[in-house]
Amino acid sequence: MKFPIARLLAVLVVCTLAGCATNSAVKERDPKFRVTSTTAPLSEAEAQIVKGQRSQRFNPMSALGNYISAAQIALKQLRNHPKDALAEQDYNFAVGRILEVIRKSKLDPWAHPVNVPTSNGGVFVLSHKPDRRPQWNPALYKFTPADQFDVHGAFVEKRTIRPGIGAPLVAVGREINKEARANFSPPRMYYGVTAVAHFEGNRCILSLEDPLASETVRVDGHVYPLAADFTVPLAVMLAENDPKKYELPRMLNPEKYAHTAQIVRLQPYDPNKTVVLVIHGLMDTQATWTPMINTLRGDPEIRKKYQFWFYSYPSGYPYPYSAAILRKELDAVEKKFHITKPMVVIGHSMGGCISRLLITDTNGDALWVKLIKQTPAKTSLSPKSRELLTESTIFKHRKEIGRVIFISSPLKGSDIATNWVGRFGSGIVRAPITLLKAGDEIMKATTFQSGELKLKRVPNSIDTLSPNNRFVKAINTFPITPG
Repeated sequence: MKFPIARLLAVLVVCTLAGCATNSAVKERDPKFRVTSTTAPLSEAEAQIVKGQRSQRFNPMSALGNYISAAQIALKQLRNHPKDALAEQDYNFAVGRILEVIRKSKLDPWAHPVNVPTSNGGVFVLSHKPDRRPQWNPALYKFTPADQFDVHGAFVEKRTIRPGIGAPLVAVGREINKEARANFSPPRMYYGVTAVAHFEGNRCILSLEDPLASETVRVDGHVYPLAADFTVPLAVMLAENDPKKYELPRMLNPEKYAHTAQIVRLQPYDPNKTVVLVIHGLMDTQATWTPMINTLRGDPEIRKKYQFWFYSYPSGYPYPYSAAILRKELDAVEKKFHITKPMVVIGHSMGGCISRLLITDTNGDALWVKLIKQTPAKTSLSPKSRELLTESTIFKHRKEIGRVIFISSPLKGSDIATNWVGRFGSGIVRAPITLLKAGDEIMKATTFQSGELKLKRVPNSIDTLSPNNRFVKAINTFPITPG
C-alpha cells in the first residue's frame, strides 16, 4: 500500500512548522543521599538516612523507622538553628524517603495510623493531618517524591523550585475524575504538593501542603519557607499524556475531538487570585504554555496574585465557532465559581483571534448583516443553523475579562493562510458535519452584490486566518470595546 501523498505532505509540513523535538520526558530513579563530608563523622540524622537506604530494599519497615528518626533528629537541630542548611537538607531527604516507602510498600497511613519500629526498640506512630477539602483526601492520589525524577525536554528545560522545608511531591490521581468536566479540572489530576513531618512525642504526623497557596509553613513552633518543585508535576503530566500527538489530528478532524473543547484549571480555584486564561493557536495544544507557566510560577508575586487556567479546542474549527464555544464555557464557569476578579486572557496566534472576539461588541446583528447581506429576520435558516450563526456573529464583550494580551496574533489575517502551505492545509481539514450543514444553508441564503464571489464551501480555521476572509474583513470594522 502506497503512502498517500497528502499524508506525506502533511507530515512534512507539520515537522517543518512545529518541529519534532520531545516536549517532556521523565525517568524515575533512586535518589542518592549526599553525605556532607567524606572525612568528618556522620551526623545523627545522616547516619539514620544511610542505615535506611541500606535496608530499604529487604526491610522497608526498618528503613521507614530510620527515615522517621532522621527527620525528627534534623527537626530538633532546626529548632535550635532554623537556618541550618544541612539539617534542612537531611530533613527534606528523610521526609521524601518516608513517602517513597509508603508508596512502594503500599502502606496506608491516610486511612489509619501505622506502627513503625525504631532501631532502639521503640515505635513511631505514623499518621496524617486530615484536610476538610474532599479533593485533598490523600487516598485519592499516588505520591512520588520530585527528587526521584530526571526531567528533560524542550518545554521543561528550566527547573523552577523554591528552597525551603518539606519534600516536594508529584500527586497523580489514582482514578479518572468523573466530575472533571463539571469542575473544570483535568480528567486525571497532576499536581505538586509538599510533604511535611510534624512530631508529637512518638507520633509522626504528615501534612500535605499546597506550595501555590502557601509560601511558608509552621513546623515545631517555627515558620519556614515551604519547599516546592513547580516543574516536575508539569513534566510528568506532559510525559504521561503527550498532548503533542493531538496537535495535527485535532486540526485535520476537529469533529472527532469536539469533546476536548473546554476550560481546564491547573490548580484549585482560589477566589482571591486573578484567573489567567491562556488560549493556544493553530495546530497546537495547551502544552505550548508549559514553559511560560513554569517560569511565572517561580515568581512569588505571580503565585500570590494569579492562578492559571487554559482553554483548549480542536484547532480545525473556524475561530468564530471556537470563540462561541468558549463563551459557553465562560457562562458555565461563572455559574460554578462566581468569579469577582477581572480575568486576564492571553491568546497566542489564532488563540489571540479568539480572544479578540471576547472583548468586541457586534452592535446587535450588524456583523450578521455585513456577512449575509440581509437581516436575521429575512434569512431563511433551520433552528440549528440559526443558532450557530447567531453565536458566531451576534455577541457582546465579556464583562468578566479585564485584560487581554495578544502574542503573535494575526488579528487582520496572515499571509501564510493564502500561500501554498495555507491552501494545502485548508484543503485537508475535515469540516464537522454540523458546520457543513449550517454552512450549506448559510451559503444558499446569502445574497451578494454584483462582482462578489460566492463561497464554494464552509470556511475552516485556516480559511478564517486569511486576510481576504469575509469574516476577518468584517470583524475588523468593529473596534475592541473601550476599557
